Amino acid sequence: MDSFPLFASRAVALPAGASASAAWPAPLVLTAVQKLLLPLGVLVFDIFFWNQGVGLNLALFTLLAVVVLLAGQPKAAWRSGYFRLLLGGTLVACGAVVLYGSAAAGIACVGSLLMLLGYANQPHLKLLALALLTGLGSAVEVAAGLPRLLTRPPKWLGQTGRVVWYARLFLVPVAVLAVFHFLFAVANPRYGALAGKVLSQIGEWLAALLPQLTVLHVLFLLMGLVVTAGVLLRVPVPGLAQWEARFPEFIRRRRDGVASFGVRHPNFQASRFRMADLRKEYLAALAVFGLVNLLLLAVNVIDVQWLWFGFVPAPGFNLAQFVHEGTYVLIFSILLAMGIVLWFFRRNLNFYQPGLPALRFGATVWVLQNAVLAVSVGLRNYYYITHMGLAYKRVGVCFFLLLTLFGLATILLKIWQRRSTFSLVRLNSLAAYAVLLALALGNWEIWIARYNLTSKREHPSKNLAHLDLGFLLRMPGRVLPSLLARRAVLNEYQHFGVQNTYREPARVDLATAQRMLDARAAEWRADYEAQASWQDWTYADWAAYQSLRRSASAVRAAEPTAAR
Repeated sequence: MDSFPLFASRAVALPAGASASAAWPAPLVLTAVQKLLLPLGVLVFDIFFWNQGVGLNLALFTLLAVVVLLAGQPKAAWRSGYFRLLLGGTLVACGAVVLYGSAAAGIACVGSLLMLLGYANQPHLKLLALALLTGLGSAVEVAAGLPRLLTRPPKWLGQTGRVVWYARLFLVPVAVLAVFHFLFAVANPRYGALAGKVLSQIGEWLAALLPQLTVLHVLFLLMGLVVTAGVLLRVPVPGLAQWEARFPEFIRRRRDGVASFGVRHPNFQASRFRMADLRKEYLAALAVFGLVNLLLLAVNVIDVQWLWFGFVPAPGFNLAQFVHEGTYVLIFSILLAMGIVLWFFRRNLNFYQPGLPALRFGATVWVLQNAVLAVSVGLRNYYYITHMGLAYKRVGVCFFLLLTLFGLATILLKIWQRRSTFSLVRLNSLAAYAVLLALALGNWEIWIARYNLTSKREHPSKNLAHLDLGFLLRMPGRVLPSLLARRAVLNEYQHFGVQNTYREPARVDLATAQRMLDARAAEWRADYEAQASWQDWTYADWAAYQSLRRSASAVRAAEPTAAR
């Protein structure tokens, strides 16, 4: 691992025979640049985030952290494709935060930065989860070592000559400055008045600053110190990289034992025991795949006939319960099926040539049938959306099903290419990170609002019994222009739900729904004018405010004309 001469922490070497646990937390030594950047970073953190939301501040802080990281010239990290991938993902997440400021964008931004720091710490890592743990582990070690670092007295403090030298260096110029200031203030009244005004302003600033230093604010500053130190200092965490190095990409044949259900008896010959035990496991796997394939075939035939073509809920049919309970159970069954395949194909059964073709065929058919089952789950989700409306969970189910289909495809790679579980985890973690970035880049609240307020004439398959207006009004303010632009669609409904509970929602009439929409828009616009700042600025909120302000101006301009 390359050194980081400017921004990386220097860990003190342990004496011979000392254990690593005895040195925890790791001793840290600050460089001259770090001594300057640490308090500056705390000040920036406080300005960016104290009493502020998430927006431009998080993107700027993340970009500053990336600049500090790259300034350390991590040459070994640049050779890692994962480091370059996470660098691009971090920049994309920063852009998503500035655009929307959504929770998904914030999670993607913070997670990407932590993983990027993890790969800078250990460039040989492959798993994104281990990179995230490395970044967190390094930050924890830095936080644990900060108290000793900050309370350590400087070396020159015990040297009387150096103390006198520093005192003369700083106190003599200050004393000379004070004498001349007093003389000029007496000799020049205008200078005295100006100096008095400046000192008065400084006093007012200090008087306004002291009430801000509450216990909560001090704790926030300490958190800023920990975050800044975690970005500036990187303590090596080699344990996770060493643990990961034990796992290969492909399964290797083990000649000293097999995956088995029995226990080796000392009287058995090794070769006979291995072959007999492996055959028993093969027969068990073949029986499992054969039986569950027949069972899953029956389920898939029913689903294809019932759900895939012309599904219409019967009167009184509880679609919500059908989707919620059925979806979760079927997803669990798919995950369980993937786990069973991983279990049987984990070791030497991949090399059992007499029965390997039949075993691969049965497992492949089972994986494909689970893919059909995943499509049926997607159809259940689709029918729920058309009858109950689009919501966050429904979007989450769609992306989870995409990850499930990708996971099933990687299971096929394991079956036919003898890939290890480590390889599957690595591939699926990359897919999960791609999904996280997709969620961060999506303007999901506006898309949800536009779909739920789409006219039935424009979307004939949509069949909402009632509109959950309360759910739409509780969305972020950037959704309001879309709601106002489609308020005519409200005329298609007789009643509107205003509670987001599992019980029957409270309902209001059309006139009340229109007033609630106008009141929510006016309230959010007033809050934005009173509380908006550059720290939590996002383009979506700014554009929504501009649209609402233009709408309000147009309404005010039309009122005198209507009165005349």
